[in-house]
Amino acid sequence: MCGIAGIARFTGRPAPSADTLASMVSTLHHRGPDDDGLDIADGVGLGMRRLAVIDIEGGAQPVFNEDRSVRAVFNGEIYNFRQLKDELTRRGHIF
Repeated sequence: MCGIAGIARFTGRPAPSADTLASMVSTLHHRGPDDDGLDIADGVGLGMRRLAVIDIEGGAQPVFNEDRSVRAVFNGEIYNFRQLKDELTRRGHIF
């Protein structure tokens, strides 16, 4: 199982620091030794540690939409990814 971490700052407070988020994610190394990822934008920091089971070469996170206005980290598999990709492509999203 992978590990995910996040921190949010709202109402004009400063964005979370990259060092704080990196420290949070480093404590999760035992949950996913294969990869890590961090992103901080708009007062929200997302981080993850990945245990690669499927899609060993791909699967980098956080994941983003084409203009980076939507970001996510998650643990698990999306079994209907082809159907979802087709639907999102019809709606104009770019992969």
